[in-house]
Amino acid sequence: MTAAEFARKIRDRERAVGYWVVLDAPVATERLARLGYDYVALDGQHGFIGTSGLLANLMAIDAGGRSAGLVRVESGDPAVIGRALDFGAAGVIVPLVDSAADAARAVSAARYPGAGRRSYGPMRSMLRIGPTPAEADATVLVLAMIETPEGLAGIEEICATPGLDGVYVGPSDLCLAVGGRFPNDPEVADVFEAALERIRTAAAGAGIAAGIHNPSGEQAARRLAEGFTFATVAGDLNHLEQSAAAHLKAATSA
Repeated sequence: MTAAEFARKIRDRERAVGYWVVLDAPVATERLARLGYDYVALDGQHGFIGTSGLLANLMAIDAGGRSAGLVRVESGDPAVIGRALDFGAAGVIVPLVDSAADAARAVSAARYPGAGRRSYGPMRSMLRIGPTPAEADATVLVLAMIETPEGLAGIEEICATPGLDGVYVGPSDLCLAVGGRFPNDPEVADVFEAALERIRTAAAGAGIAAGIHNPSGEQAARRLAEGFTFATVAGDLNHLEQSAAAHLKAATSA
């Protein structure tokens, strides 16, 4: 799937399923990108992927040939956003967006002058996205993470931000934001689900995409059925551990 095809799919609010990568293992990332996920997202915030790893793993996604490459950047810093896009990311997921002003700054950082303040230097991305600024602006996605009390309180204004393509729920932080003592705290389950409904409704009202992080394909299917338009299955490190543990149990149970 090309970046342009993926951008159209997300902006049209068509269903999309992705996979989450935290390990700097390009060979593994390439194999994941061959499976048929609409996108593979690289975690530049909490993952173990440095600058050179970000480039290598984006190249691995392209080599896989079936997925678009997204990056969850470490912050809304324009230099950080610009670097991920120059490396060839089809879009950025920006964490800790608390307000419409934060969302607008992220959009500006991802768009070239005329629409934003992105500095021109697409040393690799011009091979995949563009190469003209207008073509890049029309292709690159900007997704704002909703995971804080402030972000939830201002969700309608955030979704109305011009140029924002979608919002993305970080469920662990959002659970804490609504009063949970820890991620998936059952004592705030009803409040958490109400927050998700508010986010979905705000995104639908603004005509933008709404995505969410999930620990499994089953959970992703549930969230898509509820009205989220894209869902990520997470992720390589957890699933490697789970699979190894299951095989160990099978091998030693006799």
